[in-house]
Amino acid sequence: MDEPVSGFWTRQGIVPHLRWGFVALTLFMIGDGIESGFLSPYLAEHGFGPGQTSLLWSVYGFVVAVAAWLSGALAEAFGPRRVMFAGFAIWVVFEIAFLFALAQGDFTLMLISFGVRGLGYPLFSYGFLVWVAMDTPESVMGKAAGWYWFFFVLGLGVISSYYAGAVIPLIGEFATLVTSLAFIGAGGILLAFLVKARPQQSAGVKASLRTVLGAVTVVVERPKVGIGGIVRMINTLGFYAFVVFLGTFMVRDVGLSTPEWQTVWGTMLLTNILANVLFGYVADKIGRVRTVAWFGGFLCALSVPAFYYVPALLGPNFWAILVIAVVYGAALSGFVPLSAILPALAPHRVGGAVAILNLGAGVSQFMGPVVAGLVAPIGVSGTLWVIAGIYVAGIALTFSLRTRDTSVSTADQPLTERTAS
Repeated sequence: MDEPVSGFWTRQGIVPHLRWGFVALTLFMIGDGIESGFLSPYLAEHGFGPGQTSLLWSVYGFVVAVAAWLSGALAEAFGPRRVMFAGFAIWVVFEIAFLFALAQGDFTLMLISFGVRGLGYPLFSYGFLVWVAMDTPESVMGKAAGWYWFFFVLGLGVISSYYAGAVIPLIGEFATLVTSLAFIGAGGILLAFLVKARPQQSAGVKASLRTVLGAVTVVVERPKVGIGGIVRMINTLGFYAFVVFLGTFMVRDVGLSTPEWQTVWGTMLLTNILANVLFGYVADKIGRVRTVAWFGGFLCALSVPAFYYVPALLGPNFWAILVIAVVYGAALSGFVPLSAILPALAPHRVGGAVAILNLGAGVSQFMGPVVAGLVAPIGVSGTLWVIAGIYVAGIALTFSLRTRDTSVSTADQPLTERTAS
């Protein structure tokens, strides 16, 4: 039985005691995302080879994937607030170590500190996602998931990029990296003083360990949670593949200028954060599984090949390519209801379910570049068709998440089941 939903913010999916948590999340992700657009070129300019840069990001990505998986289970075992504070502390300490190593040109220390720092943002951000899932009424969880991803991407992909672009010409790259600590610190301060936790009974050590192990056993107890994790991996697979090859294709082969492509890419991300909220509301209205399948999987499968065929027909037509990017950016948001579907599939293992969701996100960061490696043997068009096919497979997997045993969404049930209930 769903708890009553009252109050304006709660009806929108933002429970009052977590309201400032969304602001803290945004500030933290701004700090974490500042480096993403310029760290690699900065390293190249200071004598680090492409192999070293690739190794640095690979180690970081591996640690992020592991931390993303563990964050849900740890948040359920020890409480989301404690896990978020742990992520905050790890990020600050090892960012300072990384900046020191970078200033000294010590690659070994850079590799260790940057890698360990990768534990920080998943523990903070995904720990908060577990908190949202635990404390938000199920009937508005779709909206809550939409708002969560809105603020996440707003910080990580939008504000951080604009900030870095504006500040680097004024103070330089290294000083800009240092300012990331101010945003992280502001997020931690908000968490400490304005985000309140409901009273919880402290779990014992054995119970906590069982909860952590539940992040593995939940896929055995509820196999559909594992399927949901695969769908989450499919969600951003194309995006991470595009990071590797699509920009090069658009500039070198299609003929867009670099500023034009940057505008296309930025607009795609801006569309994504707006659609994150929209599809949270849509999902609670028409059904979460339907939203993921049709607005997520189908629109992604449709728009991905268009990145090749529209330029082939129209040439470097900026506006036509921009439209495709807007559709794809919105379609990525169609998967947002997964953050509500998986906890509902395992209501007594919320942290474990979110851990699998986060694991899917982490694996996506590995599989995207792997799929991008197909460009060499089968070309851009072939690679885009492979990605589109994966999205189509995701549609079938998404419909298997329907269930009459949980409150995934009444609107997702077949008509006969809804009228019988």
